[in-house]
Formats: sequence, C-alpha cells, structure tokens
Amino acid sequence: MRSAVALFLVLAALWLLNSGHYGPLMLFFCVGSCLFVVVLSRRMGVADEEGMPVHLALRAAAYLPWLLKEIVVSNIDVAKRVLRPGKLRISPRIIETPTTQHSDLGRVIFANSITLTPGTISIQVRGSHITVHALADEVADGLLGGEMDRRVTRLEGPAR
Repeated sequence: MRSAVALFLVLAALWLLNSGHYGPLMLFFCVGSCLFVVVLSRRMGVADEEGMPVHLALRAAAYLPWLLKEIVVSNIDVAKRVLRPGKLRISPRIIETPTTQHSDLGRVIFANSITLTPGTISIQVRGSHITVHALADEVADGLLGGEMDRRVTRLEGPAR
C-alpha cells in the first residue's frame, strides 16, 4: 500500500509540475488519471516494493552523497590517467566481485553504482557475483576492497 501511495504522489506531482494549470477541472483530471494508473499498476503487479522502493528513502539519503563523492573522485582519476598517460597506467582488468546483498534490488543497485563510477563497468550479474571491467589495477583493487558492497548492503537494510 505504501508503494501505491508513493506512486500516486509522484505521478500527481509530475502532472501538476508539467501542466501548470490548477483549475478544478484539471485537478479532477489529475486525481482521476493518477488513480487510474495506480490501480492499473497494482493489477499488473508492477507497483510493489521493488518497483517503488520507498523503504530505501531514508537510507538512500546517507548513501547518495557518498556515491556522488566516489563518482567525482573517479572522474578525476580517469581524467588524470587519460591526460597524463606516463604517470598513471591504464591496465584493464576483468574481475569478479562478490556481493553480500540479499535481494535482486540490492544487487541491481550495487551493479548500477559500479557502472556509474567512472573507470568501472558492470558486465554481468550472476548469483552472488558481479563481473566488472576495471580501467586499472588500483580501481579493481578498490572495488574488491568491498566498501561499496558494504554501503549498498547497509542501504538495502535487513533481509525481508
């Protein structure tokens, strides 16, 4: 039920922001169409905890700043490797990194976080391992250190 309410609120906010009209008829159409989409989504089974992960919102507030910092640091590292090829080597590697997440949603967040960080790309998620292409040995070692995995597992919360 929580995910249906969140979906309704997001849809209504997008409708109101995009329409710019707040008359009674437009508000009626907003509520009607948003309710229709929520009911349809519930019947199709796509408005669930995985599709609308409201339960992650508070923990995401702690994870996202850390991820943004890692993206900036990785951007700088990749730029240095490209602009100064003699100082920092590019030595591509393909590695398998273990995951400790207990849901598909957690593993997807981990794989997407890896891909968002410059210098790494998630190639395949298989069971409790993710195959990753890393730009350099240091980048691969940083990923294998497990900090991102621990933070995503903390973001995911306890097993349900």
